Amino acid sequence: MNQIWAPWRKKYVVVKKKFSGCIFCRSLHSPEKKDPKNLLLHRSRHAFLMLNLYPYNNGHLLLMPNRHVPTLEKLKDQERLDLFRLLDRAVHALQKTFHPQGFNIGINLGHFAGAGIPTHLHIHIVPRWKGDTNFMPVITGTKVISDSLRGVYKALRRHFGK
Repeated sequence: MNQIWAPWRKKYVVVKKKFSGCIFCRSLHSPEKKDPKNLLLHRSRHAFLMLNLYPYNNGHLLLMPNRHVPTLEKLKDQERLDLFRLLDRAVHALQKTFHPQGFNIGINLGHFAGAGIPTHLHIHIVPRWKGDTNFMPVITGTKVISDSLRGVYKALRRHFGK
């Protein structure tokens, strides 16, 4: 297998310390001044939006309720409404910023459905473009992401105000 050297990605795979608890809750409960470091784009009353640290595509976002719940039926009505209003804002921001031709929006409920963090409900928002699947993942098992997480964060942040 061929290799593509990307030493700048080392910080994403080398774990300096063990974490306990929910990584989403940890980001949410960090001081707001740490939002850029945590890639947290927006906090609403009942939900928050952040970049996926391991994106499938440029602009891959994660949206979740502030309350640590595993499933949709555990949400209160106002949480559900706030979550889906923020989903609409996120899609709009991605459209304005990156002009995707479509979206995959999905929820994996439970470990066996593919949820990496099954205890905190989260929605994946993945922008899609014609031709964004190419030979690289198929032949080499390598996905090429065309922008940095910081670049994507900066581009999207302006859509959410302070």
